[in-house]
Amino acid sequence: MTADDRLIVALDVPNALAGLELAEKIGDAASFYKIGLGMLTGGGLALANELKQEHGKRVFLDMKLFDIGATVEAAVRGLAQFDLDFLTVHGDPQVVRAAAEGRKGRATKILAVTVLTSLDRADLDNNLIVPGDIREITLERAARALEAGADGVIASPQEAALIRALPEAAGKLIVTPGVRPTGAELGDQKRIATPAQAIADGADHIVVGRPVWKAEDPRKAVEAISAELAALLKR
Repeated sequence: MTADDRLIVALDVPNALAGLELAEKIGDAASFYKIGLGMLTGGGLALANELKQEHGKRVFLDMKLFDIGATVEAAVRGLAQFDLDFLTVHGDPQVVRAAAEGRKGRATKILAVTVLTSLDRADLDNNLIVPGDIREITLERAARALEAGADGVIASPQEAALIRALPEAAGKLIVTPGVRPTGAELGDQKRIATPAQAIADGADHIVVGRPVWKAEDPRKAVEAISAELAALLKR
């Protein structure tokens, strides 16, 4: 079968062995995987390289880098040598600029995190983030990150359409976590949408984790999501 690479499967499992086992269960039903910070000490970088080089998969390394410019630039330069497809950094303009400098000469796309999809207004208040509507804050952070050189942004499905309408978003990527198939548990996500809704609203890629790796049959779970996306194209 031909996998739909708009779907990125999050390998949110403890270590590389579990991640590889899950990828093998899914087989050719998925072509794009996300490896996050939680697996970093469990062989995440080795798994990313193996999926990319030995299995021909696309890989999204979700590190959400944040530090002083020189450190971010050095970290991105080191990670970009693996020719991974996507790498996340926090969307602060100075961080984005450093990341863009670090990946020069490589194909890795730098994606900026706007506002984490697990956060709501109460969380922003506790973090002393500027008052205001969370969507407006996300929109402004996206515009600033794109102006600073990001290849795209990470944003909740609820902001995808607004970001897609930004002049700065022309030709840029929008990747949405917080996607849950109909009937799936919400988990720790607060700003969510179904796969088809997220794509229809302007996302280029959706990230789905828990509904896949918790499924009795992960491959069937992936195939069901892909079928939903395919049906969207026929409308």
